[in-house]
Amino acid sequence: MADEYTGLLCIGDPHLASRVPGFRKDDYPRAILDKLTWALNYAEEHRLLPAILGDLFHWPRDNANWLLVELLRLFQGTILGITGNHDCKENELGSDDSLSILRASGRLSLLDCSEPWRGIIGGRTVIVGGTAWGQPLPTSFDASDIAADSLVIWLTHHDVRFPGYPGFSRFDPHGIPGVDVIVNGHIHRPLDDVVMGTTIWINPGNIARIRRDDADRCRQPSVLRINIRTDGWDKQTVDVPCLPYEEVFHKEVVSPDIPVNESIFVRGLAELESLRTHEGAGLKAFLDQNLDRFDKRVATEIRALAEEVYNDPNRRF
Repeated sequence: MADEYTGLLCIGDPHLASRVPGFRKDDYPRAILDKLTWALNYAEEHRLLPAILGDLFHWPRDNANWLLVELLRLFQGTILGITGNHDCKENELGSDDSLSILRASGRLSLLDCSEPWRGIIGGRTVIVGGTAWGQPLPTSFDASDIAADSLVIWLTHHDVRFPGYPGFSRFDPHGIPGVDVIVNGHIHRPLDDVVMGTTIWINPGNIARIRRDDADRCRQPSVLRINIRTDGWDKQTVDVPCLPYEEVFHKEVVSPDIPVNESIFVRGLAELESLRTHEGAGLKAFLDQNLDRFDKRVATEIRALAEEVYNDPNRRF
C-alpha cells in the first residue's frame, strides 16, 4: 500500500539487453536482471517505492521474448519510471518499442508532467513527477492544492551540466518553483549535488557498467535511497552487488608481435582480429579512432555501411 512506503528507491539506467553490449564478456542479460531483481527486492524489504530513471532497455527493440517475460514476472506492484533515449527508436516512445509492452501491461507506470504519482510516504504527501528524454522540464509546479509540508520529487533523463560533467551537457541545473528534488538518470556516474534556489539536483549514477573505461573500472553500481519523514528527508547511496571489473570486461588486446610504439591504427587492427563482440564494440572503437584519416565523403559511406551491419541482430562481429 502507498501509505506504507518509507521512501523512494531510484534505480538508474539498467540498460537491459538480450544481446551483450560493448566489451562485456559475462552473461550480461542475466547479470543486469539480477541487479534489477536485487534492487526491487531491496525496495520491497525496506518499503521503498521503486522508480526507474530511464533506459530500462539498451536497445529499444529486438529484445528477446524471454527477457520481456522475465520482466513481466518481476515487475509486481507499483513501479514508476520515465522514458530514456535508449528506450525509443524514434524521438519518443512508440508502440513497437519494448517499453510500451510493460506500460500496456500495467507493470510500469510511466510518468509525465500531466500525470504525476501522488501518495503518502513517511507520513507526508509526496508528489513524484517525471520528464522523459527529449522533453522540456516544467518551468514550475503548482503545489497550491497540496499540503504545505508536501515533498515534490521530479525524475529526469537529461544531459545536465553537473560539476565534473561539462562535455555534452545541454543546460545547467536551475531552480524550478514548486519542485524540491530532481533526480536525473542518463549520466551513468555519480556526480555532486547542485542546489539552485529551493531545488536540489541529484545525479546518482546507474546500476549497469557498459563501457570499458577507467570511470567504470573504479565505479561501484548503486541505487539512490531517499528516506522521507514528516520532518524532512535524507538520501543515501546503496551499493548493488556486482562482479569485479576484470571479470565482466574483455581486456584490451595488445599483441606481443606489435611494438609498443606502433600506431593506434595497427593496434586497433590487432584487437579487431582477436576479439569479437555481439555489438561490434571493437569495430566501433576502431572507426571512431581512424575515420578522420579518410576523405569526409568516404568516411560517411564507411560509417553508413557499419551502421547497417550494427543493426543486424543476428550478426556477431
